[in-house]
Amino acid sequence: MRIEQLQAFLAVAETGNFGQAARKCGVTQSTVSRQIQSLENDLGLPLFHRTAQTKLTIGGKKLIPRARKICREWEIATSECADLLAGKQPELCVAAIHSVCAHYLPSILQQFCQDYPEVQLRVTALGSDRALKVLQDGLVDIAVVMNNTGYTGSGEMVRWVLYSETIEILMAANHPLREYKEVPFSELVKYPQVVFKDGYGMQRLVQQWFEEHHVTMKTAMELNTLDAFRGVVGAGEMVALLPQGALLAAWSDPTLAVRGIAYPPNIPKEKARGGLNREVVLVTTKDRLQIPPIAHFCHLVRQMAGLNQEKLKVYGELTLDNNQLITI
Repeated sequence: MRIEQLQAFLAVAETGNFGQAARKCGVTQSTVSRQIQSLENDLGLPLFHRTAQTKLTIGGKKLIPRARKICREWEIATSECADLLAGKQPELCVAAIHSVCAHYLPSILQQFCQDYPEVQLRVTALGSDRALKVLQDGLVDIAVVMNNTGYTGSGEMVRWVLYSETIEILMAANHPLREYKEVPFSELVKYPQVVFKDGYGMQRLVQQWFEEHHVTMKTAMELNTLDAFRGVVGAGEMVALLPQGALLAAWSDPTLAVRGIAYPPNIPKEKARGGLNREVVLVTTKDRLQIPPIAHFCHLVRQMAGLNQEKLKVYGELTLDNNQLITI
């Protein structure tokens, strides 16, 4: 059974004539006749008395309210799909990691709201694993997260690498490790660590890095907001390994210091540093890219990626010392 058959059936029932029904449907009379015959074969009942004026049979009378309901639902469905393709959707939902929400997305959100004022943006800060899960479940349209090919490698996902950033050490301004320009790993492991909660990609990345060095990480506390990290680290001897994008606010905070990591001389710096870089990626699904507001938001995010990479490059040439940014 096809929707065209039901539409032809309703047209014949409403006009009482196959020829008028054909003109109403914009097809030939023979096409309408074939559609009705095929529908009758599917149902096993005649739908019309073929007399001077075509009238419904008892089977036709049973079918007509259902056919009207099905065709009304079809009209609603096609209208809603057309609205999607025309960019008419009530909201766009984005899940992103905290540092991206704080420093990367604000200007993009402003631009999108100007370009699509009728679309309501809903942005949620989540850990990478959780953000990718809600994308898979269809609860959000776009995720901007730390790369995890276990989630983003499936066939329906589309992924763009936006930028890569180095992991560095956040500590209190008076911390003993502050004397180092780059902190040796042997010194770093002596201090308790503040880490992200389970479900955050950063926790997994840092944990794996310690395991690769055959050292048990001294986890003192789990947190899930950057403000909490800065507050806890600034108050004592705990340290945190965080990506550059999460450390931007620490530049001007006199209670905090940021230092790089010194790698053992027997390990090539590129290889060692590769273990403590994180890639930030934009992820959506192939079907969503056909929707203009979603495609436009992705375009804005990718366009901003180059600017953000330049910002991180500049940051890589700076360090925080006595609350002053100086060239290394």
